[in-house]
Amino acid sequence: MKIKSVKIKNFRSYKDEISIEIGNLTAFVGKNDIGKSSLLEVLDFFFNEGKGVIKLDKDDINKSALAVGDNEIIITVEFEELPPTIVIDSTNETTLQNEYLLNQYGRLTIIKKYPNAGKEKVFVKAYHPNNPHCRDLLKKTNTELRAILSDSNIECTDRTRNAVMRTAIWDHYRDSLQLEDIEIDVTKADVKSIWEKLQEYLPLYSLFQSDRKNSDGDSEVQDPLKEAVKQILKNVELKTLLSRVAAEVETKLRDVASSTLEKLNELNPDVANSLNPIIPSSENLKWLDVFKSVSIAGDEDIPINKRGSGIKRLILLSFFRAEAERRSKKVFQALFMLLKNPKHHSILNIRKN
Repeated sequence: MKIKSVKIKNFRSYKDEISIEIGNLTAFVGKNDIGKSSLLEVLDFFFNEGKGVIKLDKDDINKSALAVGDNEIIITVEFEELPPTIVIDSTNETTLQNEYLLNQYGRLTIIKKYPNAGKEKVFVKAYHPNNPHCRDLLKKTNTELRAILSDSNIECTDRTRNAVMRTAIWDHYRDSLQLEDIEIDVTKADVKSIWEKLQEYLPLYSLFQSDRKNSDGDSEVQDPLKEAVKQILKNVELKTLLSRVAAEVETKLRDVASSTLEKLNELNPDVANSLNPIIPSSENLKWLDVFKSVSIAGDEDIPINKRGSGIKRLILLSFFRAEAERRSKKVFQALFMLLKNPKHHSILNIRKN
């Protein structure tokens, strides 16, 4: 099978459904952060179901849609150049056309829906019979199909093969099939075998990234803020202030623990005497952990790793520039302090002479 078109809805920057035609050679051209990478990445988890390069998470849901309660990502892929025959139940060979699993244009349309970016639901959108007498035949068991044949006096050459019986029933109602566009849920138990068989015919898809993957969890991307936290916490005045805060908290905790143990002693002295409050000293507190979640987010709190590859590269480049400038300033400040000190002036003069 070959991809004919892709539709995306509610994924990252794509709030409204967008349709992309795919040819033998397709190239995406556009400015940074416009959604080119998203189109390729969305196919990765459509075909590879989270086992490829991309993992779907809640940050992939379009923020504007999420704000109005729409949390379902929808990916639709239309296929052409379909297999001439297919087996969808037992060993019975049939065709997608005979099973009414194709759209009006004779193509296979598979829809994957991800409520809250969670477990996928898979549908085949087909121009399918909706006459109450002959709909949902794909869900019927062998016994149920034979019952329909008997009740409606429908002739069938082989009542052991489901595909043959379905064709006989549909042929009987050919003038009144009431064909409609219907989404058939192929993840339900009674038709799950259809999806399992269809997966065997899907094309292979591999996503290759020419540059290294940059995530907002990477230390390089986080460093501008994490490094700032380190420098701020090294400030002597701030360290003194934090020590006072820690000491105050420790005092109050010990008061609460002491009062609790006193009351416990009245009820059970043995238990009370076996307990001791454990409160870390201010020297052992890890203030950096308080700010471990610092990061950089874009518009509407979209994390950096959900932005375009070009934007991520610009952020990383800006970090390197800012870090180089910060370090050069430290060198100049150290040199200035060195030249400002008379003692160092003498040392420099001696070395110069």
